[in-house]
Amino acid sequence: MESEKEKCRQGKLYDANNDAELIAERQVCKDICYEYNHTLPSDIEKRESILTKLLGRTGKKFLIEQPFYCDYGYNIEIGENFYANMNCVILDEATVKFGNNVFIAPNCGFYTAGHPFDVEQRNSGLEYARPITVGNNVWIGAQVCVLPGVTIGDNCVIGAGSVVTKDIPAGSLAVGNPCRVIRKI
Repeated sequence: MESEKEKCRQGKLYDANNDAELIAERQVCKDICYEYNHTLPSDIEKRESILTKLLGRTGKKFLIEQPFYCDYGYNIEIGENFYANMNCVILDEATVKFGNNVFIAPNCGFYTAGHPFDVEQRNSGLEYARPITVGNNVWIGAQVCVLPGVTIGDNCVIGAGSVVTKDIPAGSLAVGNPCRVIRKI
């Protein structure tokens, strides 16, 4: 019989709200995020050490401003020269991969978790997870929301306040709700 974690990794509906293994993993992650968010901003070495322990993969040069929140941590991969400003939230039920030279403005969210439209399924605690991929050399403006299953190509700029519901091709300036390509860069 498949575990809820295995169902999640396969993109199937799974129960994150009542599964002891997933609840325990999220609790460990929340404790690590708490430790990170309460570390002195000037203690760069300790902050990097905590994030290296929390995240699935990091480059050598990265900075995530506090506060930062995620659900599991181990599903997040960041490339070289990564920067996320304050209040970054990553619901990493599925993998979230960021390339090199990615810059994220304040108050952005990356959400791999989604919920069924069917009321009974949703109310029973079922959800699904789809990976998010952000390419190299991407700048994401303030208060951007990236939804499950989205890929943002290399060399893109996503305008502030955008809600990214579909893939954005490489070399694009995209803005809006829903986010749309307005021109090539």
